[in-house]
Amino acid sequence: MNFQELQQMQRLPLAIKIKKSELRIREWYEHWQGDGYVAFSGGLDSTVLLHLVRSLYPEVQAVYNHTGLEYPENVEQVERFDNVVTLKPKMNFKEVIEHYGYPIISKEQAQYINEFRNTKSDKLRNTRQYGNKSGRGKVSDKWFYLTDAPFKISDRCCYVLKKRPVHQYEKETGNHPFLGILAEESSKRVQDYLKYGGCNAYESNRPVSKPLGFWTHADIWEYIREYNVPYSRLYDMGYERSGCMWCGFGCHLESTPNRFQRMAITHPKQYHYCMEQLGLREVLKYIGVEYRPLNQIPGYMGEQQELPFFDE
Repeated sequence: MNFQELQQMQRLPLAIKIKKSELRIREWYEHWQGDGYVAFSGGLDSTVLLHLVRSLYPEVQAVYNHTGLEYPENVEQVERFDNVVTLKPKMNFKEVIEHYGYPIISKEQAQYINEFRNTKSDKLRNTRQYGNKSGRGKVSDKWFYLTDAPFKISDRCCYVLKKRPVHQYEKETGNHPFLGILAEESSKRVQDYLKYGGCNAYESNRPVSKPLGFWTHADIWEYIREYNVPYSRLYDMGYERSGCMWCGFGCHLESTPNRFQRMAITHPKQYHYCMEQLGLREVLKYIGVEYRPLNQIPGYMGEQQELPFFDE
């Protein structure tokens, strides 16, 4: 499959997409003789995926990785469903950032910054500063000042809190995942989708099925409306994506109100904890990301009055 073919599939009507996704689900389920599970976070995409998979195979298990960074509304969503296995990491987020560092900018840049600061290899250090022969693999010039930041930076958070517990579960059970990942979400996800020729990646190091890979965000909402699928009330509070509450990846790209400013309105207790107890106030200030609640920004008259306040 190439990019043009993916684009053609993304333009298909929802009814045809559902049929194609159902075919991929059946192929995956039969290939592994029923040893599959749905990775379920309580978010929109995984909610639709679970609904679609269980419309074909009602007994399929859902697996929820409870990292402690989930929005409470998504936790409520998970608790609506039966036959859900809950995994928990061995470290919490506070321990991860103390041991490894904060997840900021992007996974790639956080990795490069961490390696530049900690590697004992002169070759790797030079690559992270200047790039390889093609100029790639380096800390961005824009973010190179973070190599001297007064706090740790790392990409390890996702591995410790999410991937490690899931890999252990898969090793113990022999189950293979259905993932609610859309290719349109990032260029890397497009590349991953095309690399393995579509939804079912049997030959990857970790075989996974992404039956919704060619769907769009608009398809997800259309499916929810058409089939009256209950979803997390978080998405009625101004959030388009949920993710981990205190993750800093990509926050520098967001307009006002960014995820932390919105959190100050919708989840004030969690906002106070991440700013005061987790030290995110100083981290965001250092990278130039506005963290103050909207009513503390002099002269700001934007979305402030349109956002609801949910008492925690």
